[in-house]
Amino acid sequence: MTASDRALSVEVCTDERAFAELAGEWERLYRACPSVTPFQSHAWLHSWWLSYGTPGRLRLVLVRRSGELVAAAPLMRVHDPLPALVPVGGAITDFCDVLLDRAAAAQGAQALADALADMARSALIDFREVRPGGAVEQVYLCWRGPRHRMRDSACLELPAVPMDELVGRLPSSRARRVRNKVNQLARLGVESHVVSHDETEAALRRLLELHRLQWQDRTVSPEHVRPRFLEHLVRSVVPMARSGGAAVTEFVFEGAVVAASLNLLSGGLAGLYLYGFHPRLRERKVDVATMLLRASGQHLAAGGERRVLSLLRGDEPYKYRWCPETVVNQRFLLARRRTVPLLAAAVCDTAARRRAKKILRGEPGPPDHR
Repeated sequence: MTASDRALSVEVCTDERAFAELAGEWERLYRACPSVTPFQSHAWLHSWWLSYGTPGRLRLVLVRRSGELVAAAPLMRVHDPLPALVPVGGAITDFCDVLLDRAAAAQGAQALADALADMARSALIDFREVRPGGAVEQVYLCWRGPRHRMRDSACLELPAVPMDELVGRLPSSRARRVRNKVNQLARLGVESHVVSHDETEAALRRLLELHRLQWQDRTVSPEHVRPRFLEHLVRSVVPMARSGGAAVTEFVFEGAVVAASLNLLSGGLAGLYLYGFHPRLRERKVDVATMLLRASGQHLAAGGERRVLSLLRGDEPYKYRWCPETVVNQRFLLARRRTVPLLAAAVCDTAARRRAKKILRGEPGPPDHR
């Protein structure tokens, strides 16, 4: 064991107040972890816990080297459908991961694996929605017990470039149609601007109201209209906007805000998380997807950082018009010998759900070899 290994200390934090007090340390670690997404920021995770967490179930695995936080796994205990430790963030979080300081990644990954092994005596470790290249992959490689890796949700990604470059990637006939839609935006006089961080709260409230109007008389995600979701967004996105980790864009037409979008940002990634628009844009035949991507590309390209623009989870048909790259999130299951039945149950449940979806879609099943 090296001197740096001996200097590592590990603790499991279950105190919600201590979670709040980790903000400064967590931010330093976040900046030192090359694979993070905006969903690993302290602002997002702690706010999520305040809105959605269950008291007594918080499990933050913290690894320090000479007192400095060099690795962290933000987890919580669940009992349904199986006893498991799962990432903090829940269904409204598109990417989950642990955090590893690049200067201590190997030691930090091993320390997290060892700490999780102790916790896996009575629960399955279940990391869902890990973006390819995530830090959990290093923990997975260090794991000494039963483990399983499988595909999770598909995400679609585009280069974060100005609209002219994005259109240049399209087939000529499709590119011509998009240019016509961009010209229509100019003719109508639709303008966009990124709001300042001190205007972010008001802009988020307008965004969710526009999102509600966009989906009126249709099925909307129930969570998006609940007060706790608004509270979470305001509490997390306002400080993220202040530090450059989020940007709300508003679109103005005939003197009124008619649409708004929220991009969440990290070093190499921008995610188009949520948007809303007034139905009058449909009446004027505005192509909302073109409007949103045009504004996102302009803002991100102006920042000077090389990023990809993720359309996040979901394979809605409109996204494929832009010739995106499909990136598949990963799911990592970690167990001990005594919890292998939990791992097997999770794998079988996932396989059954996938077969059911194929049947509902009318896709062919495996060949009959009888």
